[in-house]
Amino acid sequence: MTATTLLRNGAIYTPADPFATAMVVENGAVAWVGSEGAADAQAESVDEAIDLHGALVTPAFVDAHVHATSTGLALTGLDLSGCESRTEALHRIAAYAAALPEDGVVLGTGWDETDWDRTSSDGQKPLTRSELDRAAGSRRTYLSRVDVHSAVISSALLDAAPEARSVAGYADDGPLSRDAHHAVRAAALASITATQRADAQRAALRRAAELGIGALHECGGPQISGEDDFTGLLSLAADSDNASPYVFGYWGELTDPVKAVELGGVGAGGDLFIDGAIGSHTACLREPYADAAESGLGGATTAGYAGAAYLTAEQIGAFLVSCVEAQVQPGFHVIGDYGLDLLVAGLDLTHELVGEKRLRAMRVRAEHAELPDSEHIKKFAHHGVVISAQPGFDAAWGGTDGMYVQRLGPGRALGMNPFAAMSAAGVVLAFGSDSPVIALGPWEAVRAAVFHRTPASRMTARAAFAAHTRGGWRALNPAMARVPQDETGVLTPGAPATYAVWEAGDLVVQTPDQRVAAWSTDERAGVPGLPDLTPGLDLPRCLRTAVRGRPIHDLLAQ
Repeated sequence: MTATTLLRNGAIYTPADPFATAMVVENGAVAWVGSEGAADAQAESVDEAIDLHGALVTPAFVDAHVHATSTGLALTGLDLSGCESRTEALHRIAAYAAALPEDGVVLGTGWDETDWDRTSSDGQKPLTRSELDRAAGSRRTYLSRVDVHSAVISSALLDAAPEARSVAGYADDGPLSRDAHHAVRAAALASITATQRADAQRAALRRAAELGIGALHECGGPQISGEDDFTGLLSLAADSDNASPYVFGYWGELTDPVKAVELGGVGAGGDLFIDGAIGSHTACLREPYADAAESGLGGATTAGYAGAAYLTAEQIGAFLVSCVEAQVQPGFHVIGDYGLDLLVAGLDLTHELVGEKRLRAMRVRAEHAELPDSEHIKKFAHHGVVISAQPGFDAAWGGTDGMYVQRLGPGRALGMNPFAAMSAAGVVLAFGSDSPVIALGPWEAVRAAVFHRTPASRMTARAAFAAHTRGGWRALNPAMARVPQDETGVLTPGAPATYAVWEAGDLVVQTPDQRVAAWSTDERAGVPGLPDLTPGLDLPRCLRTAVRGRPIHDLLAQ
């Protein structure tokens, strides 16, 4: 990398100058931004000048919730997303398994029965173990549902994890969830060699860089991946010989929060589960699932809720207090309204014990937080909670006939992922993918937030873009040792040059209110434009991703 680079004849997305067309990068930092006329003078003192030919330069994206190894395995292995029928899924499984030795292991993800053909009587029923045995033969087979909170497995894998038969979530011939799922997932992931794991992680990091992602928040834990997986990824990303996005690790385990730091993480949370997921009927709800009767799942329990509650309010509060005392950022996976009730109760308990200032300073994270009501949102704002949200969930499962409606009915489904309401209340939003649940794709996520299937929940493009850039840095607690103090997700002189270059076409201002959009496009307003994200149009193509000035993906140099 040359010491000083001038990027010119483009569009620079920066608060320093709304009309900037050029940027100088020197020793990993932004040294200057300005107009094309002034760039002529800058060109005399730089080592390299690159003509952008109208390309857009923005801060690099931050994906605030990923599972890198599983993402890499989906990229390089069996991906069942997009299957239109159970027959297609079984054909894919059989073809993949046939290429493996008899003692091989079939690992896959992405199946979603709610997307399958609805015309046949069993079209939208999950795959069964007997079907898997016929398709994959004697091979150990683990196929997680798209939400990764349940899975169908082969008899061979069940034999390798016999304890799954005697714990919550076991089913004789259907998907396994809860503790049974955790047991078989551990057995499946134990079959991956260190080389396979590292190859999968490299594939995930490479794909992120290709998409303009400069930082990832890895959400690990004993029920997700394992300590070796977690520490291996962090070590791989930190190796100076690798051109990689930043990786910040969150370790989700209800134990001494210092353990997360000892493992190399920046927080104790991520996928520390309060509940499960809507698609697998394990998100914790106040009322039964709308399809409880037909599915046989999700009915009300004697505890007064539907789905699964993995933690109590008292456990949540005790863990939060321990994090405050240890000065380690906490967080929880939580989706359903009853699960959010538990989180809020735990926050209130902690507030009483440690005080508002100390609690807010921790930047408690709530991963997903999909079904909040107005009181939840007020509490999030009051306690300084950061919401790590995934707009791709709404794009995949929202709408009048999506999975949310099937599971919850139209009334509750309309309340899912209310980004506009949370943003209006002052809650910090940090966008991500939860990959491989939703494939890595930051512009797809921004588009999903701008064109939310529930119009009242739509955001402006600028706000959604900020949530996927600045929001990811705001979701980190700067008091943690491994969090860089100077990265804020903006390109201004003196800031790190963590940026992406895009082939983007015309730039526009998109808002839910066209009156605002009309005013904002007036040149006198100085509102910087972003790519047109209207559904059906091509999304920007990443030409370069750089972290602190170092390219980690580069088509400009070709």
